[in-house]
Amino acid sequence: MKYARMPIEIESPEEYGYDKIKNNLSESSITDQSLESLDLQIPNLTLVYNEHRGSTELRKLIAGDSGLDKDDVLITTGAASALFIISTSQLTAKDHLVVVRPNYATNLETPKAIGCGITYVDLQFESGFQPDISFIEAAIQPNTKLVSVTCPHNPTGTVMSRATLDRLVAITKEKNCLLLVDETYRDVHYGTQLPIAASLGDHVLSVSSMSKSFGIPGIRLGWVITQNKTLQETFLAAKEQINISGSVIDEWIAEQVLARRTSILAATHEEMKIRLQMVALWIEKDNMLEWTKPQGGVVCFPRMKKDPVGGTAAFYERLLKKYHTYVGPGHWFEMSDTYFRVGFGWPTRAELQAGMEAISQALRDDS
Repeated sequence: MKYARMPIEIESPEEYGYDKIKNNLSESSITDQSLESLDLQIPNLTLVYNEHRGSTELRKLIAGDSGLDKDDVLITTGAASALFIISTSQLTAKDHLVVVRPNYATNLETPKAIGCGITYVDLQFESGFQPDISFIEAAIQPNTKLVSVTCPHNPTGTVMSRATLDRLVAITKEKNCLLLVDETYRDVHYGTQLPIAASLGDHVLSVSSMSKSFGIPGIRLGWVITQNKTLQETFLAAKEQINISGSVIDEWIAEQVLARRTSILAATHEEMKIRLQMVALWIEKDNMLEWTKPQGGVVCFPRMKKDPVGGTAAFYERLLKKYHTYVGPGHWFEMSDTYFRVGFGWPTRAELQAGMEAISQALRDDS
């Protein structure tokens, strides 16, 4: 495999320097939590090799009342590790992938490094960034191993309907290929929550993590869910060869948070609804911008109706250097830089408001 660094990582605020950014609207999660904010104090844990599949209690909490079993869940080092395991175990240079785009880079870059054939399902602003299921069905070839979608979608925040998800499940079953649903934002929604996709068929894989909806990316904990026991053994073998088991500390923290997920997520939902309304009011007032309103997650993907003063490169330079505000430009997602991702869950409300005002000013600034 030939690895290449992704623009979204090269240009991340961690690389640029948080101290240089006043209004950080580039993040894709809710506000980073601390042990204190979560009211947690780590006990005197024994630092053993943990259960290779992940702690039993943690896997039970993730399966919840979905109809899935704890043994359908494999704990991984973040969702990125789960996606890497799936791609490297299921795809070769002789295989074919159908994947939605724009997308988070890991869903695109690992298959590229493997060298498999790829058909992109390019989501369009004009269709509300909803996938064309007929196109996906027609794109499936005899050597297609995997159809990969993200729901809620990153970077647009759009959500498929239950009927669309059911149709995808049926099509991939009929075509004898796997369906991967990246559900990292599933726990933050502004309507009816979809079921865990893996509960809908033994050829369906669900991937998620504690990073986005719970605001704890620092514990590096995610998971892949599948009812297929053969696949689960393959994924476990990959995990064991990469890092044997997960962190005892990380898994303990995740257990405490998921044990209180109902109350934690209730507070998150209330806050994110307020922030989403703030963004909606801003977009409505700014005649240079348009968007598809998110139905889930904490990101959106506005589009400039016309080029800003001096062009897009000058706009981003101005926005960061003069207004100290950072967003995720379209090229992070292989899109035109007339699009940009706004993360409305991570900054404070004051920073979000100031950042949106800065964007509007930088679009028009000719100084």
